[in-house]
Amino acid sequence: HPCRPPPRPKARRMTAAFNALWTPLSSTPLLWLVVTLGAYVAGRHIQARCGGAAYASPVLIAIVLVGAGLLVTGTPYQTYFTGAQFINFLLGPVTVALAVPLAENFGLVWRNLTSIGLALLAGSLTSVISGVGLVWALGGTRDVALSMAPKAVTTPIAMTVSLQIGGVPALTAALAILGGIVAAMIGRHMLRQFAIEDLRAHGLAAGVAGSGIAAAQIAAIDETGAAFAALGIGLNGLLTALVVPVLAALWR
Repeated sequence: HPCRPPPRPKARRMTAAFNALWTPLSSTPLLWLVVTLGAYVAGRHIQARCGGAAYASPVLIAIVLVGAGLLVTGTPYQTYFTGAQFINFLLGPVTVALAVPLAENFGLVWRNLTSIGLALLAGSLTSVISGVGLVWALGGTRDVALSMAPKAVTTPIAMTVSLQIGGVPALTAALAILGGIVAAMIGRHMLRQFAIEDLRAHGLAAGVAGSGIAAAQIAAIDETGAAFAALGIGLNGLLTALVVPVLAALWR
C-alpha cells in the first residue's frame, strides 16, 4: 500500500531469522510429533502451576498451542498429521489396553451388570436426545442435529455413525473431542458435588461420556475404575451405533 510505512529493519531481521530457522525444520518428519508432545508437557506444567485445576486441562492447552503453531507457521493440517500420526496410531493400542483391567475385574462387572445396564441406557439416550433437542431448540438444521446425536462415543465410532445417518463426520469429530475434554474437566467434580465418590461410578460415567481423556484419568488412579470406564466406552459405542440409526430413520 502506498501509504503504508516500509517494514522496520529490526522487524525484517527477525522475520529473516525466523524463516532461516523454520525452513529446514519444516521438512523434518518428526517436528510436529515433538511439538505435540512438548505442548502436552507444557499443558501438564501449567495445570500443576494452577494447583491441578480441572479447567487447566493439558489436552485443551496442547490443542490451543499446536493450533496456534499451525496458524503462525501457515502449516496445513495434512503436513502436521504426517509428522504426528504416530500419536494417532497409539490411540488403538491404548484403547485396547483398557480391556486388561476389564478382564481382571470381570466378576465384579458381572455382579453389577443390571445397574450398569440401566446407567448405560439412561446415559446414552440422554446424550442423544438432549443433543438433538438442543440443536432443534436453537433452530439448527437437521444435518447439525444428526451430527450431534452420536457425539458421546469415541471419535471413530461417532464419525462412522454420523456418516451412516447423514450427518457431517468432521463436525461430529469436533463435537466428540470437545465433549471428551469437557467431561474430563468437569465430570469428576460434578459427581463429587452429588457426593458420589465411588471410582467405579466415575469410570463408568467417563466411558458413557465417550471421553478417553477422562477414562485415562481414572485409569491412572484406580484399576477397577478403569475397568468400568472401558466397559462404558465399549458398550456405549455399541448401543449408540445400534440406536441412533433407528432414531434417525424414524425422524425421516
